[in-house]
Amino acid sequence: MKRALAAAASLLAMSTAAMAQEAEPIAHGMLVTTAAGEEVRVLSFADGTFRVTVAGDVEGAADSLMVIAEADGAAQFSTDGAWASLVSTGGTAMVQLSDGRLVVYGREGELLLDEYAQARTITPVELEGQQWFATRVQFNRGTDEGLYGLGQHQNRQMNYNGEDVELAQHNMAIAIPYLVSTRGYGLLWDNNSITRVGDPEPYGRLTLDWQADYYLGDALAVSRQEQTVDYQYLRDRPRWPAEATAAVEAATTGQNTAGNAVQEQRVVWTGRFTPEVSGTHKFRLYSSSYVILTADGEEVLSRWRQNWNPWYHNFELELTAGEPVELRLDWVPNQGYIALEHADPLPEADRHSVSFASEAGQAIDYYVVPAPTMDDAIAGYRRLTGNAPMMPEWAFGFWQSRQRYQTQDEVLGVLSDYRAAGIPIDNIVQDWFYWPEDGWGCHCFDPARFPDPAGMVREVQAQDARIMISVWPKFYPTTRHAQELAAGGYLYQRPLEAGQLDWVGPGYANTFYDPYTPEARAIYWRQMRDTLLPLGFDAWWMDATEPDWHSNLSVEERAYQMTSPAAGVPGAAIFNAYPLPHAEGVAEGLRAAQPDTRPFILTRSGFGGIQRASAALWSGDVAARWDDLREQISAGLNLSLAGVPHWTHDIGGFALESRYSQEDPAHLPEWRELYTRWFQFGAFSPLFRSHGEYPYRETPIIAADDPAMLESLTYYHRLRYALVPYIYTVAAGTHYDDGTIMRPLVMDFEADRAVWDIDDTYLFGPSLLVAPVTAFSARERLVYLPAGTSWIDAASGLRLAGGQTTSASAPRERMPLFVRAGAIVPTGPVLQSTAQDTGGDLTIHVFTGADGSFSLYEDEGTDMGYTRGEHARIPLRWDEASRTLSIGVREGHFPGMHARRSIGVVLHEGEGTGGVFDQPATRSVTYTGDAIELAF
Repeated sequence: MKRALAAAASLLAMSTAAMAQEAEPIAHGMLVTTAAGEEVRVLSFADGTFRVTVAGDVEGAADSLMVIAEADGAAQFSTDGAWASLVSTGGTAMVQLSDGRLVVYGREGELLLDEYAQARTITPVELEGQQWFATRVQFNRGTDEGLYGLGQHQNRQMNYNGEDVELAQHNMAIAIPYLVSTRGYGLLWDNNSITRVGDPEPYGRLTLDWQADYYLGDALAVSRQEQTVDYQYLRDRPRWPAEATAAVEAATTGQNTAGNAVQEQRVVWTGRFTPEVSGTHKFRLYSSSYVILTADGEEVLSRWRQNWNPWYHNFELELTAGEPVELRLDWVPNQGYIALEHADPLPEADRHSVSFASEAGQAIDYYVVPAPTMDDAIAGYRRLTGNAPMMPEWAFGFWQSRQRYQTQDEVLGVLSDYRAAGIPIDNIVQDWFYWPEDGWGCHCFDPARFPDPAGMVREVQAQDARIMISVWPKFYPTTRHAQELAAGGYLYQRPLEAGQLDWVGPGYANTFYDPYTPEARAIYWRQMRDTLLPLGFDAWWMDATEPDWHSNLSVEERAYQMTSPAAGVPGAAIFNAYPLPHAEGVAEGLRAAQPDTRPFILTRSGFGGIQRASAALWSGDVAARWDDLREQISAGLNLSLAGVPHWTHDIGGFALESRYSQEDPAHLPEWRELYTRWFQFGAFSPLFRSHGEYPYRETPIIAADDPAMLESLTYYHRLRYALVPYIYTVAAGTHYDDGTIMRPLVMDFEADRAVWDIDDTYLFGPSLLVAPVTAFSARERLVYLPAGTSWIDAASGLRLAGGQTTSASAPRERMPLFVRAGAIVPTGPVLQSTAQDTGGDLTIHVFTGADGSFSLYEDEGTDMGYTRGEHARIPLRWDEASRTLSIGVREGHFPGMHARRSIGVVLHEGEGTGGVFDQPATRSVTYTGDAIELAF
């Protein structure tokens, strides 16, 4: 990485006098020098994408971490003295010579982006003695377009038009600066620092005359006036009132110095906020533990989060200037964290615009991807940042994990329990702390608990399953691996200098390695290769890749500690980028060491381009609450629209309130229902994975004394496996066609404006409409069925018209599911794992009411033969007018392919014959690869 713009001095010294404005053609593009002396470079790509760079000297812009494509377009340059134009295959980019304003049109002349040049800024900032620049651009003021993507953000935001999003890596937030618009473009903002989309300014503390009352039980310990609610980080603890310190200590230990039980600690803030501006006021409540917020006596938020993982809850209030609102925060801290932030309304034109603002960069640098469809936007993003490789077929089976399996016997016992119960499973996971207590980073096993890890792996694989191992970028400095990295300057020293201890045993000094140089990545990978790879593990779980030094440090402290000593780059300038080089280093190592095996990496954080590292992402250590379940849906959907196809979540939520973890009989029904509903959602997520803290989540355990729950969970296990031919084909589409598995409704029904803001219903592949239930005791839910097609209820088999909202039946044991008219959904026999041989047997479900097609994909499932063309397709087509199903000539071949197979066919007419995937075939044929036509 370069450390500063090559011509930083020229930008700083830029004269206020007008300079000569000019435009000239350059290779693949054009260069404009504005009247103020700024350079605007526009480069074209063969697919019609434009790269736009703005700086004092655009040649000083840093190499991208995200983008691996080079400009290769042949574009036509022209200028009329006021504007310079570049016409490519995707449209036209125009730059106004006077001020550098950019306007982009699509290939049909439609307006995509119109820059508001007055908002563009390149402001010098100093980071650790280096010159960097804060940057901002704004487009399409007053727009009504739908905006999506930006990674994973768990605030129930779907359409970002009018919303604010802060792109900053966190345990539960994944920053991917790619935005997709219904107007027909994608915009990739190439910056590695914290970036704000929407409001360019960070929210500030809500400053009021707060009345702060600190309680111990019902007794008031201290009452005082406070200007802000601000116990956000560890560094803020000293502000705690001295009079309440004893109460804090007592609440921590659970008893006082006399050994008597103490009462619960509580803080109540009340204050009157009188806005100066009318409109939508935005708020962010950062919190852990229990908190209730009311406005004028009405509840706005009631949330819980584990104390070691606080994060934001967004809310907004419609307020009128001069009219006060009474705010009340009621918090049970339990040594937790809290802060309340606020932002005044923006002018309407700015509120509804496309705005990116970053804290540190070397230039304004972004890519505009012309995209008539949202699938085109995903394809353009992956052409820039890398294709998504094929995942192994077993990755789409069921994953069982626990925080954590403590012994080798536990791992093997759980897998045996699944096999004995006849419940399908493909993957089991060994989470963290399999090493000796003081050996984090040794990549070794504690022999007392794991006497034969290689034997454990072999026994798992002998039961037709796979095993994933957790490997962190974290090290105790006393380990041999840490010392080797430190000797090369590849171990972050500032966490050690700060004296930070982790949560293990007595607490150990710890730090992370620095992945920003090839040498560091090579050492890290070699250490894994020499210690863990020979044991035979199938998949690699890369946790805490934000990196998560400590969950309760401030952002400034985190940035300071992640300054790269080897690359010489301040942490604030690369705040979001860590997971990308880290995952790439491991992926490249796996590909070199096992050249004919598909890598599988699961990582908690990601960045632009993470899909090229054979990486799936998950939503972090989320809490087990109904609100958190609901927020997973829009989080996964927008991550999908940011170009990442493989995503998962901890079924049931990772961290539980004590009412669940202590298995309180009064709350056990709610916990079981929450887990069941989350499991139903998981069965229709790209990866199907159960994980979390106690109680244990294994299906034979969690539902052992609840027969109806056991039936429900087992039903979804088996339905997932029956759908493997469909799911694996859709997954193959992410590689071959830049497809998306988990599809927001706006992707397929953009013309139906009713779907733009739907955040709790989606398509799983092209055919299945999934409607998770996210409310306790709900036995029905409203589902909007998009217009333009009809839908068949998967439970009843009844056809319903699109363009309407229906009240769908939702007993605890079943989730609403609908199938699109014209869908062709291949299923297979129910297996115990994807390693079992099906004999090639298939059942083809045809949902009448429209023409339809599906190209069934098959390959060996684990090797790299797909890169050599070793795969097969079976084209399927339904013609509604002639009521004919065509099974086309098989295309391609791969080792182990079933040359001869039995295919059954079920026609679903929408007449209400019961559960569609329970229906037996009414026609059967033997398929040998030649075309067959079946008339009905």
